[in-house]
Amino acid sequence: MRVLGVDPGTLVTGFGVIDVVSGGVRHVAHGTIRTRSKDPLWVRITTIHDALVDLIADHRPDALSLERCFVGKNIQSALKLGHTRGAIMVAATAASMEVAEYAPTAIKQAVTGRGRAEKNQVAEMVKMILGLPDVPQSDAADALAAAITHVHGDRSRLVPFKEGRL
Repeated sequence: MRVLGVDPGTLVTGFGVIDVVSGGVRHVAHGTIRTRSKDPLWVRITTIHDALVDLIADHRPDALSLERCFVGKNIQSALKLGHTRGAIMVAATAASMEVAEYAPTAIKQAVTGRGRAEKNQVAEMVKMILGLPDVPQSDAADALAAAITHVHGDRSRLVPFKEGRL
């Protein structure tokens, strides 16, 4: 199974693609989709949607694992993020992908063992679990963590990838 994890944002959307291999997970790709703050919201959403359509075509994931919205005090930000999430879901469902959502605390819990873990702790654990040479950029690390959570919601089953083991 191949999973595309996404950490949605209107300016920076993180993505990460992993494969399930021999009871563990293996890194395929990760990065960010960046938009310009001066562009109208609909242009930014279109940019994110189109980039995800291309990622889906390139990597052919079976499932989308999406971080749920964190609603703080700024309602406008939450609404914009909701639009972005909708565009992401449309890209996935148009490709007949399974869609799953996870709360940020559930993702942190699954990857680090602590629902209130700091971003750098999540990134370090993602690096270790996937056997990456470097810590991924924050938004990409969060997306990879979302993908890992989808595959291994129970942290006790996480098995770091070892080169040569498929």
